[in-house]
Amino acid sequence: MGEKEWKNWSGSLSFKPGAILTPESEEEIVKLVKKARKENRKIRVVGAGHSSSPLVQTEDILLSLKHFKGVEAPDLEKNRATVLAGMTVKEAGKDLYRYGLAMHNTGDVDVQTIAGAIGTGTHGTGKELRNLSSMLVGVRMITGTGEIIDTSIEEDPELFRALRVALGTCGIFLKMRLQLQPFFRLIRKEWCVPIEKCLENLEELQENNRNFDFYWYPRSEVAKIRVMNKEGEDMPEVSFGKLKFEKEGRSHRVLPRSRHLKFDEMEYALPAKNGPECFLQVRKAIKEKWRKDVAWRVLYRTIKADDAYLSSMFGRDSVTISLHHNAGLSFWDYFKAIEPIFLKYGGRPHWGKKHTLKAAELKELFPCWDDFQKYREKFDPDNVFLSPYMEELLIPKQ
Repeated sequence: MGEKEWKNWSGSLSFKPGAILTPESEEEIVKLVKKARKENRKIRVVGAGHSSSPLVQTEDILLSLKHFKGVEAPDLEKNRATVLAGMTVKEAGKDLYRYGLAMHNTGDVDVQTIAGAIGTGTHGTGKELRNLSSMLVGVRMITGTGEIIDTSIEEDPELFRALRVALGTCGIFLKMRLQLQPFFRLIRKEWCVPIEKCLENLEELQENNRNFDFYWYPRSEVAKIRVMNKEGEDMPEVSFGKLKFEKEGRSHRVLPRSRHLKFDEMEYALPAKNGPECFLQVRKAIKEKWRKDVAWRVLYRTIKADDAYLSSMFGRDSVTISLHHNAGLSFWDYFKAIEPIFLKYGGRPHWGKKHTLKAAELKELFPCWDDFQKYREKFDPDNVFLSPYMEELLIPKQ
């Protein structure tokens, strides 16, 4: 008999796992993994449930690390600290600030766990800023055989290319050593502008600001430009828009925005040079068919290349374009209609958001797919961390 129904943040994913467990020690987790391996059961670790995709869905064991919280061993010379796996982005930002440290970036929301953000390649925006997984420089984790591994990027740099976006399939992260920055303050401004003016000034805005993105409201010809720069740096003059919001303060308070409306989302990362043309094609398709159905925004962001095997930004500076749809409304027809445009322009899906791709298609999009699989099979030889959905994502059908 399964536990009570579990639902994700948006409500679009619900299922009844065989058990929802909240261990309080490493020893409990080791025993649990060994028992699951022996009984051929699966374990998926759940964070805040912010992902739109069914990464955590399982009929077996759903494991929460909500008791694993805190920041340890701050090193102000190297700007590093260890964060426990149950910490959310918001909690970590607040605690790191106490030590004079900060993450280089966050996404637009901060309710995810750090472990979940690292595992799915969650990102913010800024053409010189990598996704959040790039912070991972050390880890203490439990493998699929129940072994505890404690290692650093200095000991095995190649391993971290696999661990940085691993979707929870190489091990259960207990503690993460993060490469951080001295804390900093940001100034944030947002303008409503005509979409055409936004596109005309796109390159200049991307190049000259630390953080820049925009979103277009599909039922209008209006976009919102959002810019953030460090305190003391120049802010742009947006003469073609109306200033709607302004805030300054500690980075972990300024980067995210509070969101009361919930939504489902599809996002693809494209080579940066393809971003503008892809957006125009997406906009054209929405205006022709989907405008009357879509009340929420289309978001455009920039992210710097990295070398994590399964990162959507692997090997290329990227632009992400994401579709949002209000939680509770039918979204699949809309998302599936736009997805081929993303693929046409070289898109790779965000692992934590809606997409329709399976392993055979995904393998073609990630040049180091086989390198990742070698590490995954090494650390989880019996596929304890592979639910049926994860098998569909990672194991091509013969």
